[in-house]
Amino acid sequence: MLDHISLAVGDYSRARDFYDRVLGALGHARVMSLEEAPDFVACGYGASEHEPAFWIGSGTGSGGGQAPHPPEGQHIAFRAPDRAAVDAFHAAGLAAGGTDNGAPGLRPHYHPNYYAAFIIDPDGNHLEAVCHTPG
Repeated sequence: MLDHISLAVGDYSRARDFYDRVLGALGHARVMSLEEAPDFVACGYGASEHEPAFWIGSGTGSGGGQAPHPPEGQHIAFRAPDRAAVDAFHAAGLAAGGTDNGAPGLRPHYHPNYYAAFIIDPDGNHLEAVCHTPG
C-alpha cells in the first residue's frame, strides 16, 4: 500500500547517524542522499537506490525554516528478519542515543510469536522492530 514514508528531524546529521546504526542492525542501508541544497537535506533507506522506502530530512527546500516536528506518539514499526535482529536494533538504538521504550521480548497480547523492542529516537519518534516468526 505505501511507497515510502518520511520523518522530519531536528538535527539531520545526528538523525542520519542514528538511523544508519539502527536500520543497519535490521539489514537496511542508506541508499540515497540529497545533501546538496542549502535549505534541505534528506536521505533514504531501502533495498536499492531506486527504492528508498524510509526517509529522514530537515529543512523545507523552499528557502523557509525547519520542517515541522512530528507530534509525540509518532510510531513506526520495522519488520525484523529474526529475533536476533530485534535485539540488535534495540542495542544499536540505545548506543546511538535513543531512549528505551520497551526491551526486546514477546508481546503475546498481540499474538504468541510477536517479538518486539521499542526505542524513542533523538527527535521523539517512537520506533519498533518486530519479528512475527516463532523462536
